[in-house]
Amino acid sequence: METIRERGQFRYVRPVPPKAATGRTAQVYAQLAQDFGMARMAVFLTLSPAADVLAATWAMLRESLLAGEAPRAGKEVVALGVSLANKCPFCVAAHTTLLHATGDHRLAETIAAGGVPDDPAHAELLAWAKERGGREPFVSAHSPEYVGTALAFHFINRMASALLTENLLPGNLQKSRLVRSVGGRAMSRTVRRRLPPGASLPLIADLAGRPEPVWAEGTPIGAAYAALRTVARAGGELLAHPARVAVVEAVAAWDGSHPPLGSAWLDDLPMEDRAGARLALLAALAPYRVTDADVAAWHGSRTDQDLVRLFAFGAITATEHAETLITRAPAGERS
Repeated sequence: METIRERGQFRYVRPVPPKAATGRTAQVYAQLAQDFGMARMAVFLTLSPAADVLAATWAMLRESLLAGEAPRAGKEVVALGVSLANKCPFCVAAHTTLLHATGDHRLAETIAAGGVPDDPAHAELLAWAKERGGREPFVSAHSPEYVGTALAFHFINRMASALLTENLLPGNLQKSRLVRSVGGRAMSRTVRRRLPPGASLPLIADLAGRPEPVWAEGTPIGAAYAALRTVARAGGELLAHPARVAVVEAVAAWDGSHPPLGSAWLDDLPMEDRAGARLALLAALAPYRVTDADVAAWHGSRTDQDLVRLFAFGAITATEHAETLITRAPAGERS
């Protein structure tokens, strides 16, 4: 296995280069370049060994964050809030830059610095995103977009933290406020476009995601989330049944904190199941703690596709846990 240094941003997988991509992967790359304005995005490149995971993740992000009627700045606040809560420096840097691209430079840097936005509406959105739910600070018509954005980043944060370094730009240039601001300005025209909903659905039409979530049923976001849930859950098949159950039960009991992960929960598993179960649980609860040794203990002769799928299983298990918390607000507390 190559080392982190040899692969730059990519820790453990060899992405499919855009020029070599075919089929579904090539179609995702093309739509990504058109709608996001970037032909190469590390967080999607690193998913490319598993084309269905790549497509469903892209569809979920596109339909919730990029398309729709809710203000893009508000959704970027949610993406940034979730990324901060999940301790994903790569995504924090990316969405600070994208918030700059909406034109609200003060808002971007205030949140990046750990501050509270001056605008009460943005402050409420940020708190909602960080706290994983509560009273929804948006109108009901926008609920699928905001909830979908939050869940998209609960999944993406975990995949990015597990599979990428924190370097959005060479030399950690993303830590420079000037670089973030200039980068945002360069992307402003693309970010401020209004995209039509549903354009990503042909990419996932054969993935048979069912059922759609109640909070987004009948919308492109609902179809995208159902597809993501289906393909990501399938990664659990790489684990023996007792290991899958152990991961699901550990996540269900999780309180959202970032505790040191011991190995006591592995004690009842056969030795040969522990490495894979540990990787999946790390992806769910603390992906920033995945180490070369953790991956080497399981990866062995398995493929990059297997590794992406295993991490996706852990990530979707945690995302579904977040979904339960985010959507459990009593009717009187939901707009």
